[in-house]
Amino acid sequence: MRSVENPLSSPLFRRYAQVRARTLELAAPLSPEDAQVQSMPDASPAKWHLAHVTWFFETLVLEPWEAGFAPFDPSFRVLFNSYYNGIGSQHPRPQRGLITRPDLARVLAYRADVDQRMGRLLAGRPDAALDARVELGLQHEQQHQELLLTDIKHLLSCNPSQPAYQGQWPLAPVVPLPAGDQHYGGGLVDMGHDAGGFCFDNESPRHRVWLEPFALARRLVTHGEWLEFVDDGGYLDPRWWLSAGWEWRSRLGIAAPLYWSRGDDGVRVFTLQGEVPLDPHTPVVHVSHYEADAYARWRAARDGLAWRLPTEAEWEHAARQLPTAAAQAGNFADSRALHPMPLARLHEGPLQMLGDVWEWTSSAYLPYPGFTPWAGAVGEYNGKFMSGQMVLRGGSCATPREHVRTSYRNFFPPDARWQFSGLRLARDTA
Repeated sequence: MRSVENPLSSPLFRRYAQVRARTLELAAPLSPEDAQVQSMPDASPAKWHLAHVTWFFETLVLEPWEAGFAPFDPSFRVLFNSYYNGIGSQHPRPQRGLITRPDLARVLAYRADVDQRMGRLLAGRPDAALDARVELGLQHEQQHQELLLTDIKHLLSCNPSQPAYQGQWPLAPVVPLPAGDQHYGGGLVDMGHDAGGFCFDNESPRHRVWLEPFALARRLVTHGEWLEFVDDGGYLDPRWWLSAGWEWRSRLGIAAPLYWSRGDDGVRVFTLQGEVPLDPHTPVVHVSHYEADAYARWRAARDGLAWRLPTEAEWEHAARQLPTAAAQAGNFADSRALHPMPLARLHEGPLQMLGDVWEWTSSAYLPYPGFTPWAGAVGEYNGKFMSGQMVLRGGSCATPREHVRTSYRNFFPPDARWQFSGLRLARDTA
């Protein structure tokens, strides 16, 4: 039984406190003005992120489990609801930056109030259903930790002074990683989350898929390789582009990855540490699925090999062949670098399968055979987005290390590129 007097005697509450503290740590470098602004409809203000993850615990944990529940502020139920139609109305997503009140101080008071009440709740008798819902809330908050970073990066990039979110640039000149690919025989393989530990509903059920023989590039596509694509006119040649991608590129005048600029001193890249020179040997990042697919077609024609994006089943099968230490040898948010980095040491098989950049796949985001959404309001978490999205795998330099696993399925529309998204190539070998 948990000790009622000391909530910290609960391992779950200790984890709760650590995750919640990390969110505040990420928000600490921001001014109230930074935390208020919404730079585009797909992004959210940092203040909204801080409030929404707290709304999750108040609405989906405290409301059903807390004795004598009363909301901190009844208006927050609408203001900070993201997309849960089963719970009620939501403030329009593109207008989140207009929520000037409550101010940041009030949102932080909201967080403190909910944290105190969660401590009392988790000090009570064990409850498996409650614990599972709290774990979902923590995983949800870790997702928003990454979103907070990507959204503030986009916001700061809109400022002509190119301000930095954090201090010194962590990267010394990078030694290139060896190229090459890893071959897989294909066959009937298992896919999806296996027993043990947390997973989202979209990672299940575990099932079998057939893979034809394929090869996967050992390393991620780099900034330098992408610069060759740009300099070869890759953004101006419709041969490489899907029809929807070409329309998107033409309409918006896309000519390079997000955050690139070219001056007399070469290509520079905006990062959370400010603007820096492009390092050709680091993984390219902030490209859309449309761009990734066009690059693969261009590389296939240039190299005379049938390069393409991997399917998510191919990616997961390859990742599962790696020892845990090798699979997790990439760079995560825990390093505080917040930019794709070189590996500290090489290993056999594909490199940086987890961490550094989310890897676009060629797979549409669809349910696995036998998929069943969670019951209740949380059933809206993943399943209703299974249309018009593409799957990314692997986590990024803004993802907490403990948050990702080989079965994790991220998903975004094919034109999204403000996330830390990159790619590695695959090809058929049969």
